Amino acid sequence: MAASKAPSETVKQIHYLAAALKTPRITDAAERLADHARDAGWTHEDYLAAVLEREVAARNASGAELRIRGAGFPARKTLEDFDWDAQPAVRQQIAALASGAFLTEGRNVVLLGPPGTGKTHLATGLGITAARHGHRVLFATATDWVARLQEAHRVGRLPHELAKLRRYGLIIVDEVGYLPFEQDAANLFFQLVSSRYEHASLILTSNLPFSGWGGVFGDQVVAAAMIDRIVHHADVLSLKGASYRLRDRGIDTLPSIRAEQDQG
Repeated sequence: MAASKAPSETVKQIHYLAAALKTPRITDAAERLADHARDAGWTHEDYLAAVLEREVAARNASGAELRIRGAGFPARKTLEDFDWDAQPAVRQQIAALASGAFLTEGRNVVLLGPPGTGKTHLATGLGITAARHGHRVLFATATDWVARLQEAHRVGRLPHELAKLRRYGLIIVDEVGYLPFEQDAANLFFQLVSSRYEHASLILTSNLPFSGWGGVFGDQVVAAAMIDRIVHHADVLSLKGASYRLRDRGIDTLPSIRAEQDQG
């Protein structure tokens, strides 16, 4: 029977093999767990599984961080940070969505409500959770999405851009309805929605009910077709209450944006 290698020689071999596999964290995990494995009487299989488990966990955490940074969130706001006392009615729905099942099914999420009720926070929190689950995510306002598509259209690469965006498991469109779109912009936005229909998920936030979207997109027919595709497979959540930004300032409500547009 061959003599076992000295521990130092074995450690050197682990270093070499980990470097060859481009898994440097395995070296640290192997060294940290070795004494514990011997003392606890682990089998070789138990020890190997524990080392590999730590490598996979570290790699997943690193990948999630890269996906979160690349998503373009305006701020890092998680579901754990959300003030559920202000929106208790949607807590159970959001918890169900956080499981990520809607992403595997290609379903959409629509968050409707007045300004300051937490729509962007919840959209961001769901996006961060999706990134942690391994999904690629992109976040932008509705006007920024339109600007991106307009540039792609200008240089003749709109089909390529839409195909590239379909590779993202989740696209978040914030602030639909804050600014009206010209006809061409509305058509581009419709193409974004259509390209993802029954293929990949959208999260949209809006301060307007669906009945007000016709004025945003300048065309009731386009708005109706877009809403039809969005809500066909979607969870629609309505947020209530006054803006959290106005708390303790003696202001209960904001003027209705819809009312201002109707009077303009």
